[in-house]
Amino acid sequence: MRIFRKSLKKATEEEKLLQKVHKGDKAAQELLYRQHVRYLAALCSRYVANDDDAKDVLQESFIKIFSYINTFEYRGEGSLRAWMARITLNEALAFIRKNCNAALVDIADYDDKVADDEIETEGIPTDVIYRFIRELPDGYRAVFNLYVIEDKSHKEIAELLGIKVNTSASQLHKAKAILAKKINQYKTINTI
Repeated sequence: MRIFRKSLKKATEEEKLLQKVHKGDKAAQELLYRQHVRYLAALCSRYVANDDDAKDVLQESFIKIFSYINTFEYRGEGSLRAWMARITLNEALAFIRKNCNAALVDIADYDDKVADDEIETEGIPTDVIYRFIRELPDGYRAVFNLYVIEDKSHKEIAELLGIKVNTSASQLHKAKAILAKKINQYKTINTI
């Protein structure tokens, strides 16, 4: 019961903050920004490798968030964060579609030798794995993140990125191959 009260209180505080933001309260807008900027910046960085581009995407996301905040319908704790993340993801994907079309073409040199098995990452620090993902070419990274992290199907990815379903599958396959190679090299060097 105590846990329920705590989450109810938190949701109420979030609703109060939203009401202030809706009224144009600059301090409330700043607080909302500070509460979510790190999470949304990390989301941008998963899709956009260049730091300056990721900052631009984040800025565009917040412009859109604050422009449309009055249309947001609060549905309980976590709904605001999910809504903001959806806007940010859409901005990142729009950036990829606009700037990385060359990276989203079908792969001619599809390597059938690479297994689609799970990549063994045990013993490798999380920050190293994230760095490897960030080093993937733009198209591979976008498809990998959407498939593995966002749990999207190849059909959904194809629609989001404006590519063919087979292109999504081949991009994922190549991303996994590159990651497997980097992870194996890391394990060899660090004798894991």
